[in-house]
Amino acid sequence: MNLVQQLINGLILGHAYALIAIGWTVLLGVARLVNFGHGQMYMIGAFMAWWATAPLGLPYPVAVLVAVAAGALLGLLVQAVMLRLTLEQNLVSIMIVTLGFGHVLRGAASLAFGGTPQVLETPPSLIEFELAGAWITAQDLLIVAAAILVFALLRGVVERGRLGRTARMVAEDPKLAQLAGIDVTRVYLAVFAFEGAAVALAAALVAPRTPILTSIGFEEVIVTFVVVVLGGIGSVAGSYLAGVGLGLFTALFGGFVSPAYTTAASFAVLTAVLVLRPGGLAAGRAVR
Repeated sequence: MNLVQQLINGLILGHAYALIAIGWTVLLGVARLVNFGHGQMYMIGAFMAWWATAPLGLPYPVAVLVAVAAGALLGLLVQAVMLRLTLEQNLVSIMIVTLGFGHVLRGAASLAFGGTPQVLETPPSLIEFELAGAWITAQDLLIVAAAILVFALLRGVVERGRLGRTARMVAEDPKLAQLAGIDVTRVYLAVFAFEGAAVALAAALVAPRTPILTSIGFEEVIVTFVVVVLGGIGSVAGSYLAGVGLGLFTALFGGFVSPAYTTAASFAVLTAVLVLRPGGLAAGRAVR
């Protein structure tokens, strides 16, 4: 087993994990809510990118924009439906609604796209080259570059921008923020739209590495949960580090031990980290 190849695979996988989780990181940090339809939104984003490139014949960059737009609309839709529950901070009902939303998306995707696996072929995925004895594609490099760019921009906006200050006020106390004149409803809608757009972007970039099925989504929710909790709830930097670390661990464990037990091993690591550092990698930091 080539150690260099596994390390590179882990870095690529880790940046993919971080991209998939970034929307939920912001959602937890700003709205203090979860969306258990996150994985199915990833699935829809992947299918939209495939649909735009294969049946419609659009260029891949345009297909990415189509997927991102569809994800943002889905985020707005789910938040508009449960806006009252969000404002009331009814967490139990929100969990049930988002779980149901995920199942509805899966059923709709089955009707629209069928049960046949689809392959998203992109120009970057067909470009292969050797790096330090390991083989990678231009698509892999695109995933890494996109993850670094998104996290850098988001951290800059959250920490230094007006939007970041507003988001932190809403995260701290929605009712007080509303009394201060902040349109809390608009903030919640924007956060869910961002979550949908972010996970669709991740899907459009990561989907060329695997077949696209209506059944995908469950693993993405597990990965998102592990990355967000391990990185620290609402921590942008923590989610990036946790995603990369989880990717490296998954690649090395799967390559040198057994791929069948990587999920169990990941949760064992998560448990150990939370016992030693209950707040995750970014303990004491929120929405950063």
